[in-house]
Amino acid sequence: MNKIPFYVFIAFVFLLSSCTGKSKNSNEYEADIIIYGGTSAAVTAAVEAVQSGKTVLVVSPDTHLGGLSSGGLGFSDTGNKSTIGGLSREFYHRVWLHYNDSSTWKWQKHSEFGNKGQGTVAMDGENRTMWIFEPHVAEQVFEDFITENKITVLRNEWLDRTNGMVKKDGNIVSFKTLSGKIFSGKMFIDATYEGDLMAAAGVSYHVGREACSVYNETWNGVQAEVFQHGHHFKDKIDPYQIPGKPESGLLYGISSEPIAANGTGDNKIQAYCFRLCMSNHPENRVPFPKPDNYNAANYELLGRVFDAGWREWFNKFDLIPNRKTDTNNHGPFSSDFIGMNYDYPEATYERRKAIIKAHEDYQKGLLYFVANDPRVPKEIHDKMQDWGLAKDEFTDNGNWPHQLYIREARRMLGVYVTSENDVLAKREVPEPIGMGSYAMDSHNAQRYVTSEGFVQDEGDIGVEPKAPYSISYGSIIPKKEECTNLIVPVCVSSSHIAYGSIRMEPVFMILGQSAAVAACNAIDGGIGVQDVDYNVLKETLKKKNQVLKLQ
Repeated sequence: MNKIPFYVFIAFVFLLSSCTGKSKNSNEYEADIIIYGGTSAAVTAAVEAVQSGKTVLVVSPDTHLGGLSSGGLGFSDTGNKSTIGGLSREFYHRVWLHYNDSSTWKWQKHSEFGNKGQGTVAMDGENRTMWIFEPHVAEQVFEDFITENKITVLRNEWLDRTNGMVKKDGNIVSFKTLSGKIFSGKMFIDATYEGDLMAAAGVSYHVGREACSVYNETWNGVQAEVFQHGHHFKDKIDPYQIPGKPESGLLYGISSEPIAANGTGDNKIQAYCFRLCMSNHPENRVPFPKPDNYNAANYELLGRVFDAGWREWFNKFDLIPNRKTDTNNHGPFSSDFIGMNYDYPEATYERRKAIIKAHEDYQKGLLYFVANDPRVPKEIHDKMQDWGLAKDEFTDNGNWPHQLYIREARRMLGVYVTSENDVLAKREVPEPIGMGSYAMDSHNAQRYVTSEGFVQDEGDIGVEPKAPYSISYGSIIPKKEECTNLIVPVCVSSSHIAYGSIRMEPVFMILGQSAAVAACNAIDGGIGVQDVDYNVLKETLKKKNQVLKLQ
């Protein structure tokens, strides 16, 4: 056998190292595209980058990939499913394939689960998709995407938000993580829920609710006494620790701040919670744990809601396969920790950890209260005894989700700002790269005392678009003067209320893939993301089965 020439061997080693995206120095990494984040959008962006022939590195603060899609949100907020194409639809197809295997139905028969959810079938045999799933199933699909495409993921890597960014002539050159690793690339994608890379790059953004006057909207800003869901106090509930005595102080979680005029902008953001995976199977449930700092008085307001006759506690125990739930907020007092997240978007990592822990303690305390406190009506208490955390989910985290539901944080001020006028089809959307269709859905942002002296929630909006709408390429790219090699498919350029529709996991996967296609086009052309030829981008997206408009 002839020996391989030494120079050929060296060239092969260089090519191999370039595919992995790692340089000679163990702390320096390089690839065509650097993706920061571990969300569903990060995964689809990485898959698309590799399939388009580019080297890619995923730098993930998270250990577990998939964000909310694998973090408890298994009852997908899909809207019109015909708008979901590309890798996003491939994700739901792979979920369908998983549940077609009879061995996956461990805790119940498929026939016992049924096939309903969100007004449509959960398992769509005709289109070979499934939209309702267990957290560990979603995570495995994301991990399969990574493995099959030989994508390098560096986990538990946190951007050095103070000194980690290097820019030159409007381009990101590299960024450093707290571990000391340096990542250089031609293009960068911020696929986090928080937008930390975007912010560190000096890109403009907004936090909070804009006044309606900013983008000529109706549903932005403060919306007191506007009730479009059931998430408000329908009865007159006293807010004071001793009923009728304001001097006794307010109950836990009620703000003393006066309510502002409707349509007013503020720094408030919609509430966060964990989407919990519960089980009512005796062999697969764990009793709800009692937090170390548990204080039953924190849930006195819920007790008063029960006293008024409210019995909707179980209405959002949405069923997913194997006798489990995706349990979400419902009613006037529930899993949303209203008003306790305002500083999260801009907070330090340590402060964010404290906020996340406070949300966990609040929600664990809530579950423990309903399951154990004599203040709770017997019919609620007794039924709650059938439920616990799912023993086979989140097994490395005490069966608690890894991901807090960051419903909104920073939102970029990019080339194009999507507003309710786009969602409600009041204007033509330029250069579409994907679609949304879900309602403009904002959870409550504050809990206050009305002028009549009763407690009320504010901020819960649910306005349905008449038809699916397109999302502009300009909403995922910064202004040219701020950065030319960054794309932001999660913290998109959008008003608060429009983001309430865009912020759905299927849409994030769509935008992640489109972001990667645009990044590849920019690399191929040696141009900035703002100079990408949209006609070329559009044709490429269509070939990737992305849905840009409904005909």
